[in-house]
Amino acid sequence: MRTSIATVSLSGSLTEKLTAAARAGFDGVEIFENDLLASPLTPEEIRARCADLGLGIDLYQPMRDIEAVPAEEFDGNLRRARHKFALMRRLGADTVLVCSSVHPLAVDDDALAAEQLSRLADLAQEFGIRVAYEALAWGRHVSTYDHAWRIVDTAGHPALGTCLDSFHILSRSSEPKDLEGIADIPGEKIFFLQLADAPLLAMDVLQWSRHHRCFPGQGGFDVAGLVRHVLRTGYDGPLSLEVFNDVFRQAEAGPTAVDARRSLLVLGEEVGLAALPPPTAPTGVAFAELVTPDAAPVSALLVALGFARTARHRGKPVELWEQGEARVLVNTGPAALAHSRLRSSGGTPVDGTCLAAIGLESPDPSAAARRAEALLAPVLPRRRAPEDAPLDAVAAPDGTELFLCATDRPGLSNWRADFEDTAPDAAAAASPVRIDHLSLTQPWHHYDEAVLFHRSVLGLDAQESVDVADPYGLLRSRAVTNADGSVRIPLTVGAAPGDDTAHARHIALATDDVVAAARRFTGAGGRLLPIPANYYDDLAARFEFAEGELETYRALGILYDRDAHGVFRHCYTHTVGRVFFELVQRDGSYQGYGAANAQVRLAAQHMAR
Repeated sequence: MRTSIATVSLSGSLTEKLTAAARAGFDGVEIFENDLLASPLTPEEIRARCADLGLGIDLYQPMRDIEAVPAEEFDGNLRRARHKFALMRRLGADTVLVCSSVHPLAVDDDALAAEQLSRLADLAQEFGIRVAYEALAWGRHVSTYDHAWRIVDTAGHPALGTCLDSFHILSRSSEPKDLEGIADIPGEKIFFLQLADAPLLAMDVLQWSRHHRCFPGQGGFDVAGLVRHVLRTGYDGPLSLEVFNDVFRQAEAGPTAVDARRSLLVLGEEVGLAALPPPTAPTGVAFAELVTPDAAPVSALLVALGFARTARHRGKPVELWEQGEARVLVNTGPAALAHSRLRSSGGTPVDGTCLAAIGLESPDPSAAARRAEALLAPVLPRRRAPEDAPLDAVAAPDGTELFLCATDRPGLSNWRADFEDTAPDAAAAASPVRIDHLSLTQPWHHYDEAVLFHRSVLGLDAQESVDVADPYGLLRSRAVTNADGSVRIPLTVGAAPGDDTAHARHIALATDDVVAAARRFTGAGGRLLPIPANYYDDLAARFEFAEGELETYRALGILYDRDAHGVFRHCYTHTVGRVFFELVQRDGSYQGYGAANAQVRLAAQHMAR
């Protein structure tokens, strides 16, 4: 499977883009004309640079407004094309992308379009170049792939073929029947295939295309279905990404290129072009690891929640805290300084406690690690003593360490064996709990990448995206889960880039009785997040409660949600550094996270800063 990427998909100079594409493992690139025009390198130097990096130049693009125009306009287009073809010879590119015309003088005349494209192909052939004609979704007269193919077929020129672009096709229609016409195109006449996904948005298609494309698997299009149609024609060219995205254009080129290639590897697996180690979805959460330069505040919070300190690592300053099935590691070693990233807000230092690592129970940790490595996930080196359990760990796009664990399972390395039991500290009597979910706030430029990573590398299922109004903007969240819900990870991108409170991560603990858990927590000296009285007045209007029930929620700061499947009650602790805890009670088959209450919670956290 040959993979390629358009330079417009990455940020930086042309040299930086080429380097990033090569390091990510791409075989080739599409050179976007604007990138070449802005480069200080000559076409010959760019050609040599690509050769040194092992990159082919698969396409030069775009040429616009060529066909179905008045004769004098077309004569100018041929003069322009001659210059471009000479440049392509110097560059070493043998295929040019021609977009369907949006020129105001273009006419709705397929015969004229075919005749002029044939003349363009005559000129291209003199330079050893092929012309790939593409239908823009907003083309003036040609806006569908089948219309573009009819014109190419009418022209009947060996140097003229078509380019299929998933965005231009699927943004107009994703109905399976509308893709059936691809089968009518001979594979050898599909000169190029450009791929992009996109979220399903109701907006002008031009703006949708220029700002909101994403890599396959990150949006709502059935890109794999389209690729299967194309492959059945006999097409054997590259799978190439052409993604216009405002975030990608501002993010560092290297990680974006890795994310891009990962998307093609997963797509190749889906359509049968790439063989990868099969996904091994996690079956539970082994532990959550907090790193902190000062263990006292988080230890006090854990004690109030009912956790007991049960063990210490033999050789590292890491403590194990347990309650029921929930385990939390508190790390005060050198890693704490690396992960805490102390910031200040208004001149006041922010405690550096953060959720830095997650242990995921895996049916086969080694197999899970092999898949992660095949999908370009960085495998993390570990500093460990000879007697320490060998654990596989990979880094998520945001830097979170993901340990692939087997807890107390015969024949598999057991991380728990690295800890020496201690006499449990006194803890408040508490009902057994487990980790219900772990909410991971993402850097704004890693959000889409994080969803694809957790879905493809870890084998989790991505739920629908949810938008929540934050007092200072809009917050997006999308949960990834395993089949039975024993692993739930909402991935969130916050509204206020400089606000640590809004960007704090949290650990949600499931309990059978959230009211009793909240009372024990406050009785042990813990502070729950206060919720405005107006919220409870609104609850009284929306739902009916048993006598005294709503007053109890009001007194404790418990939030409430109900859907057709069940009831969700939850409350929050105050934030320590950039971590807080949530106590949750799920009744019935409620599967959500209380999204209806998120705006109130966020506002309350801002007020509590």
